[in-house]
Amino acid sequence: MRTHKIAVIPADGIGKEVIPAGVRVLQVLSECDGTFRFRFKTFPWGSDYYHKHGRMMPADGLDTLRRFDAIFFGAVGHPSIPDHITLWGLRIPICQGFDQYGNYRPARILPGITGPLRGRTGKDLDWIVVRENTEGEYSGVGGRVHRGLPGEVAMEVSVFTRDGVERIMRFAFGLARKRPRRLLTLVTKSNAQRHGMVLWDEIFAEVAREFPEVKTDRMLVDAVTTRMVLKPETLDVLVASNLHADILSDLAAALSGSLGIGPTANINPERTYPSMFEPIHGSAFDIMGKGIANPLGTFWTAVLMLEHLGEEAAAANLMKAIEQVTAAGKVLPRDLGGNASTEQVTDAVCAKIRKIGPKGR
Repeated sequence: MRTHKIAVIPADGIGKEVIPAGVRVLQVLSECDGTFRFRFKTFPWGSDYYHKHGRMMPADGLDTLRRFDAIFFGAVGHPSIPDHITLWGLRIPICQGFDQYGNYRPARILPGITGPLRGRTGKDLDWIVVRENTEGEYSGVGGRVHRGLPGEVAMEVSVFTRDGVERIMRFAFGLARKRPRRLLTLVTKSNAQRHGMVLWDEIFAEVAREFPEVKTDRMLVDAVTTRMVLKPETLDVLVASNLHADILSDLAAALSGSLGIGPTANINPERTYPSMFEPIHGSAFDIMGKGIANPLGTFWTAVLMLEHLGEEAAAANLMKAIEQVTAAGKVLPRDLGGNASTEQVTDAVCAKIRKIGPKGR
């Protein structure tokens, strides 16, 4: 029997609620399938760990995680700790340390879900936002001088390398050519950012010649936001820098119904290191402990993890279970117009998994 070793990091806020729900769903799925199993190990890293130890994870955290096949991650952030400390203390070191440069975030209006765009369905809004995940605006290059003085200066440097841009372009083209529409949209801001973003434009044109089967177009980041709202059916796969794609993927999730259903995969395509999978919704401390967090984004994230692990049939069955629950409309969380608890939504998805069975009925 195939065994997948998964490092589980619920971390902060509702991550402590939705990640255990995701683990439960994955266990039910593997039991029903019968051809693979999971070996989960949970790590108590995050803001609670920071309050005790002065850091978000141990100094040898990456060495510990290196032994796993994948990482199942919750959310990071705590009201008592500045966000740049929590983010740079846990999530970013994992993404950069394991060279998880290929971040992608599917967004689709699921069956039974009414999004904010009137009359739109999954036929109109079905996208993948590809995000360069290790450099760009989140490179960490810069500094502050003359702190507290009238002439204080803070400088944040966006770093774009040819190697970094080329590889995320090939990653995005590789995803686009597997899609029915085979359309890839480059999103930059090269009219204003005339060095790094122009490099993106030029490399995109170069790499596009390697993928003649993929149609391409190009838009500025401000213009593409209006296209996402007014003409969602004209988009398919979008590729953008670390910051731009971070923002656009949140908009994509909101337009598809809620941030609570958005999944993320942080991929090291070469598989030199483990990849990390997380829902996009953040720690959401305002609803922590109330039992109402939407776990569907975590379940969809688990679909992406299963695909990466080579369990395509199980991934399809889990996605089918999610869609059957949303289509029925009887057990939906509050952010999707229902009143079901995290546990009730989890129960409903588990019941669908058992009903679907290993052969995907």
